[in-house]
Amino acid sequence: MKIYNKLVRDKIPNVIQAAGKDFDCHIADKSEAYSLLLKKLDEEILEFKEDKNLEELADILEVVISLANNLGYSQEELIKAQLLKLESRGGFSKNIVLEKVYD
Repeated sequence: MKIYNKLVRDKIPNVIQAAGKDFDCHIADKSEAYSLLLKKLDEEILEFKEDKNLEELADILEVVISLANNLGYSQEELIKAQLLKLESRGGFSKNIVLEKVYD
């Protein structure tokens, strides 16, 4: 028996069941889910740092969207906020490194 105690994607119980294995799981309340999402974000970021691939970036995005939902925001509101910030402050595409600001 392997113990996980971590948040998993919605279809994982079906995958485990289809493999003929028994398992225990529960539905987290909002508070527990928030805490588990923060841990999942750390996990996914570490996996991206190791593997540096699009799939791991997609996992990070999914966790960020779920965090927004947990806080009461829709995916559309999150994207709108991202686009507004992009318009007003720019993105990170130019790789600008701020070294100093003089008075």
